[in-house]
Amino acid sequence: MRVLVYGAGVIGSYLAHVLVRGGNNVTVLARGKRAEELEKEGLVIRHYFQRKTTVDPVRVIRTLEAGDIYDLIFVVMKYTDFPAVLPILANNRSSNIVLVGNNTDAHDMQNYLEEHSDMHKNIAFGFQISAGSRENGRTVCIRGGVQMVLGGLDGPIPFQAAIDQAFAKTKYKLVYHENIDAWLKNHIVPIVALGFVTIIHERQMTKIARDDKLLRQMIAAMDEGFRVLEAQGYPLTPAVQASLIRKHPTLLRLLLKIYHMLPASRLVDGSPYEIAALNRVFRDWKERSNVPTPHWDELEERFNASSPFISGA
Repeated sequence: MRVLVYGAGVIGSYLAHVLVRGGNNVTVLARGKRAEELEKEGLVIRHYFQRKTTVDPVRVIRTLEAGDIYDLIFVVMKYTDFPAVLPILANNRSSNIVLVGNNTDAHDMQNYLEEHSDMHKNIAFGFQISAGSRENGRTVCIRGGVQMVLGGLDGPIPFQAAIDQAFAKTKYKLVYHENIDAWLKNHIVPIVALGFVTIIHERQMTKIARDDKLLRQMIAAMDEGFRVLEAQGYPLTPAVQASLIRKHPTLLRLLLKIYHMLPASRLVDGSPYEIAALNRVFRDWKERSNVPTPHWDELEERFNASSPFISGA
């Protein structure tokens, strides 16, 4: 299949690797130094836990023209980068698009593509469960068995068969969710809370692990976040996520302490700009819900004080 991976960061690089190994004709859209790296060295990934490095040759493009037709386009990028890409996707004549990444605005993005495209677009949304960082021209991938949670906003994805075909010869797991919008909104609660504490302690992960008061506060803030979502009418999904926070906070605090002590935690490359943007959306939900969020508010205040040039952007 002709597949375009639009974005060659940590998540997009691993997705492209899987699709190449699955026998697809894969093109990667990248720019600047990253495009030059891919053209010269190929797609180089260090698989951290697996203790191996893979190199895959990929075709590289720097722009997506209207007539560049692909069977599938996976747009893999940070939440803050999606708006700049939507007009380009609307102008392109490919039909099947999956927007992959943190996303609070799935309905607005789908509406934009529908209203600004000259042809019908099939849109799905997803999130790949992996992490990592970029260093010295290669991607360091933190993963176990990788999966993507994905779904459509208006029922089953109409091009699910094409997605299944693209991954048929891989070990990559696809999990289709009937309410992907709620799943994505739930996901930002722990993502933003974890992002807050990472910036507060300037990415010193062992310092976070030793700050028991901050860990307790973060877990309480997550609980407040889920209460805001409930007040807005969103189901808690996956239910086990909120259940662990509410019923087993001591266990969760221990797990978070262990996680932040692991060397791998220092390789997770999170964007403070993305955290700030997601938090601004959450703030709107909070104001509409009238749910008290004292722990979240205090973490937000400390995050803003730690990064005023980011939080005010």
